[in-house]
This record gives sequence, structure tokens and C-alpha cells, in this order.
Amino acid sequence: MSKFSYEIIKEDSKTGARAGIFHTPHGDIETPIFMPVGTQGTVKGLRVEDLHDMNAQIILSNTYHLFLRPGEDIVKKAGGLHKFMNWNKPILTDSGGFQVFSLSKLRKITDNGVEFRSHLSGEKFLMTPEKCMDIQHALGSDIIMQLDQCTEAGATYEQAAEARRVTKLWLERCFNYHKNEEQMLFPIVQGNVYKDLRAKCVEDCIPFAKCGIAIGGLSVGEEKSIMYEILDHLNPLLPHDMPRYLMGVGSPDCLIEGFARGVDMMDCVLPTRIARNGTVFTKNGKMVIKNSNYKEDFNPIEDDCDCYTCKHYSRAYLRHLINAGEMLGAELLSIHNLRFLLRLAEESRKAILGDYFKEFKDEFLANYKI
Repeated sequence: MSKFSYEIIKEDSKTGARAGIFHTPHGDIETPIFMPVGTQGTVKGLRVEDLHDMNAQIILSNTYHLFLRPGEDIVKKAGGLHKFMNWNKPILTDSGGFQVFSLSKLRKITDNGVEFRSHLSGEKFLMTPEKCMDIQHALGSDIIMQLDQCTEAGATYEQAAEARRVTKLWLERCFNYHKNEEQMLFPIVQGNVYKDLRAKCVEDCIPFAKCGIAIGGLSVGEEKSIMYEILDHLNPLLPHDMPRYLMGVGSPDCLIEGFARGVDMMDCVLPTRIARNGTVFTKNGKMVIKNSNYKEDFNPIEDDCDCYTCKHYSRAYLRHLINAGEMLGAELLSIHNLRFLLRLAEESRKAILGDYFKEFKDEFLANYKI
């Protein structure tokens, strides 16, 4: 009997938004949800206690980076990624396909796998579907991703079609090799901006989707309107009774637009990346807190925010920390940005359950200045 299951509690009557519960071996996940990214076994600059305090339910780590360092064997000897990083809730690991695509300029893709050079040392590696599964088995994450081929914005139809063919081939090999019932394998829908390829890739994935499916290859440079169009196209095609994960997307406007199109799970490095540069999310849009107009502003980032940062520190102090290059500044802004997105997901869920999600969405987007 599978240790994973998904139940839809409520669907919004005016949009495709869903509120559900995703049951996993390391706990239940209330959806829709945003997942903080802990690429190398840590959400950059934060302790797991910070993640618990902000009510993070699941985090994401990356197969590619953990394979290069410290190595999956070290993590396995430590008792798995949960024990290694002291996180007792669910973990999702990305397959590393996107990182090979984005970080390794010297790569060669064949039906067997992808040959690439480490962005750290230049050493050559071959990532096959089986190797991808072996690494994630050793890491012990709850949700694992198939090895896939992501295409960049502007890819031709022929390039996207070839990537879809390879992704299907690799999915079959990942599925046949993967035997660990403690982990749920998500197939990944590719196809770039071509709707017929996206539809065919959904058909490719469905036989291998047991309790979850991912949407990849969006937010790689295309306009947001195109991403929303693809999500609208995919919404009625995707399996209804399992969680849907939109990969690598997480600005506040995209989060709420994704939820409105039937997406249940999203992740992105954006909130911590912009925090390190002195920028924070607010309900009215981004605030560049390192700017001089906050020098004598002793208000919190947002008066109604319940995060640790807003409860204890002023804009002036946070500006000072960032401009002084103090590590605490990036940490405190990261806490705010992550809590902002987690709270947005919580409020979206509440609105879905209350059947007022469309009104909530429209009001949020009217106030949020991109």
C-alpha cells in the first residue's frame, strides 16, 4: 500500500484553484503550498528553527548540487538528508536536469543521459536516469523527480519535440529503476511553449504518475502571459486527483496566478536571492529597503506581517544591516520574504475553502505593483 495519497478538500467555484492535503511519510502537506528552496541541504542563511517558525511544510533540495558536494554517499552515511540537515518534515529533490541545463555550458545529451562538466571543478560526469535515481535514493527525500531535458525560451519546435522525446525515454527508465516505496517519483511535463507538445507530454507522463506530476520548462525566459496560457491549456489535461507541482516559479503574482490555474505546489530561489540584495516583498509590490528613503524609517516592513523580522526590527535597522554587509540583514529579509509567500499560500487556501478565492486573487493583484 502506498505511503502517499492526495485528497482534494475544496475546489474554488470560479477558478481552477484547489485546497487539498498531500499525505507523505514525513507528514501531511496542506495545499496550495510554497516550498522554500534549500539547494545544498540548507535554505541559505536560515536555521531549520526559522523554517519551523514560519510554518514551512516542505523544502526542496537539489540532486545536482548534493551529488557534487558533499556527495550522496556522505548524506546516506549520515542517515539521509532529513537527519543530515535536521529537518523532520517532507523534502522534495529536483533531479538536477535544470541545473545541468543552466550551469553547465559544456554538456552533451544522448538517449543514454547527459554528459556534463562540474561548474565547480570542471570534472566530467555522466548523469543517466538510473544514476539520477541512485542519488535521490541515497538522499532519502520524500518526493523525487525524473531526469528530464529542459529547453530554453526561444527553442524551436524541433528542439522542444526532441527534448520531449528524450524526457519520455528517461521517464520510463527512471520509473522502471525506482523501487523505493518511501519515495514518490514525479514525472515532468515539458514541451516549451508548444501546446501540442505539452499535451503529448502529459499523455507520456500519465502512465507513470502515481501520486504527483510536475510542470517544468516554464519561467525560463518567456513572458508571464505565455506561462499562464500554457497553464490554462494544461489544467484540464493534468490528472485531477494528484498534486501538481510548478517548478521554479515563485514571485507573489505568479504564485497566486498559478494557484488559480490548478497548481498545488511551487518553489523558487527568488525570495532569498532578492533578500540578499536588499529587496523585500510587500502586499503593494517589492520594496528596495537598502534605498536612502528608509534611513530614518522606524516602521516594520509591513505592519500586519506576522514574521519574526517584522515583529522585532525596523526598516531603518534592516537597511543599515544590508548596507553594512552584515549577514544578519540577508537572514532577516529572507525570513520576511519566505514568510510572505508562505502566508500568501495559507491565505489562498483559506480563500479557496471559503469560496472567495477569485475575489481574494483580484484584490491582491490589484494592489501588487510588479
